[in-house]
Amino acid sequence: MRLRFINFITALVCLPSCFQMSRVFVYGTLKKGQPNYFRMFNSTNGKAEFIASACTTEKYPLVIAGKHNVPFLLNIPGQGHRVNGEIYKVDDAMLKFLDDFECVPTMYQRTLISLEVKQWLGQTEGEETASRGSITEAFVYSTTSYQPDWPALPSYESYDAYGDHGLKYVTREARD
Repeated sequence: MRLRFINFITALVCLPSCFQMSRVFVYGTLKKGQPNYFRMFNSTNGKAEFIASACTTEKYPLVIAGKHNVPFLLNIPGQGHRVNGEIYKVDDAMLKFLDDFECVPTMYQRTLISLEVKQWLGQTEGEETASRGSITEAFVYSTTSYQPDWPALPSYESYDAYGDHGLKYVTREARD
């Protein structure tokens, strides 16, 4: 009986990885109001919680490219704009889903990035809230795998699939 109790206590102290949460910065079709936003809250993909709006501390080219008009954050620090987006806290299952969805490592690479908080809404137990203007870190899906002409494409501060850029995003379900 004592051994079972010790195993129970050990299980409580050494929480399984499914309880670990990571921060992910989204800037494209996964943001609120965008075509893939629903994927962030499909419980079969894992758990996601919106915690803040933010922008990159460095400039990056955010371009719309390819035959499906996909937003890409090119991993070229210092070029483009400070990019606006949203920070989510995600569990390991959602992080794995996002890695698969973003075709890591061939199409996108998941890297850590510094962000300036615009508005912090997350109220996570045991975690400090960040004030406007403070710096935090999160994973971002950016790419070093792009066509040579992409850095010359128009660059955006914020992506909206329905924006006036005239480049209609083609959902995965509608692709041939």
